[in-house]
Amino acid sequence: MAKINSNYAKLAAGYLFPEINKRVSAFASANPGVNVYRLGIGNTTEAIPAHILSGLSFGAEKLGKRETYSGYGDEQGDKRLREAIANYYLDVDAKIAPNEVFVSDGAKCDSANIQSIFSRDNVIAVQDPAYPVYIDTNVIAGRTGKFDSKSGQYEGIIYMPCTEEEGFIPNVSSFRIKTGEKFHGLRINLKADLIYLCSPNNPTGAVMNRKSLENFVQYARENKSVIIFDAAYSWYVKDPDLPKSIYQIEGANECAIEIQSFSKLAGFTGVRLGWAVVPMALAVKNSKPGQLNGMWNRRQTTFFNGASNIAQEGGLYVLSPEGRSECGGLVNYYMNNAGIIRKGLESMGIKVYGEDNAPYVWMKNPNGMKSWDFFDKMLKEARVVTTPGAGFGPSGEGYTRLSAFGHTERVQEAVESIKKNLERTW
Repeated sequence: MAKINSNYAKLAAGYLFPEINKRVSAFASANPGVNVYRLGIGNTTEAIPAHILSGLSFGAEKLGKRETYSGYGDEQGDKRLREAIANYYLDVDAKIAPNEVFVSDGAKCDSANIQSIFSRDNVIAVQDPAYPVYIDTNVIAGRTGKFDSKSGQYEGIIYMPCTEEEGFIPNVSSFRIKTGEKFHGLRINLKADLIYLCSPNNPTGAVMNRKSLENFVQYARENKSVIIFDAAYSWYVKDPDLPKSIYQIEGANECAIEIQSFSKLAGFTGVRLGWAVVPMALAVKNSKPGQLNGMWNRRQTTFFNGASNIAQEGGLYVLSPEGRSECGGLVNYYMNNAGIIRKGLESMGIKVYGEDNAPYVWMKNPNGMKSWDFFDKMLKEARVVTTPGAGFGPSGEGYTRLSAFGHTERVQEAVESIKKNLERTW
């Protein structure tokens, strides 16, 4: 008799962004013709730049001629693109070999799938607040106990609170020894085996400095743990003193997997292209160097037929000098939007964070309002869609994320609507 994966029943509720869409749809149905401004989901809006678009077109054109047509490519990615990505790391003072790069159809997929090469009994640690995919996919994989609605946490997960006092940066000391927690029904001492870090962070926009990353790398090397480092927003880091890759930290290639994306850099959210780096030096307790790289290769060749050859041709153009220049323009465009949002909220006396090295603004809700309550208030009064901080974890309660991904004129209109229509109770 077939049985379902009962771990799906543990998931706390509907996935965050479909829940937002459901509420917005209900509001739109009840208020036909009302103009709604979207500063919620981080979906790019600006056209793909000309040089990069020509790369995508060239990739499509090659499929129209017998002599240049290509079918299945290497599951690991086009050799040229893997080499170009390795060269990108040299530009940020990190060294990665092309055979350590695995091109994929996006960072979200890699973030979800990478845990499949690790044992079910690994203990995971996540930043709190954090992008939901890190937790939800491990719940589905069976690495957690039940969800506690009071705490907003799953049994067995180590939550690393990223507080206002700490600049929303996780502290490695939060899980050096964790006692008395339930894990698969047992009370044991917990140490983190898989550590999820995202920098710049989604949702807070905070960027980990070199010292904080060094502390995590030291912990991971001492405990044979693995850091899964989501660097999808690293292109937005302007401060030269802040790392863009974990491989800028000495020893990280022995303990870290990095996940990257073309989505927020080149407008590839719908094109779908990213990569994961699994270093040959990476090893855990029961493995040898190179084994995890081989396991991920086996996983990809079994479950995946490779990223679109059209998208990969476009990726090559993204990483060209012309493409990088065009992407710099896109990044500046969205960062200008972030500045507009931040200045508008600050002019109202609202406390805000982020914006300087990330395309998100993280605001503290006035009067300690609950996240979903403030979401409804913004939608009903200002007609602005935001993202409730509580949807990213318990430490996100009382905060709201606003996305800078939008047309500048619409962002300006949204900010003016907030300033004009949001009823101030503070």
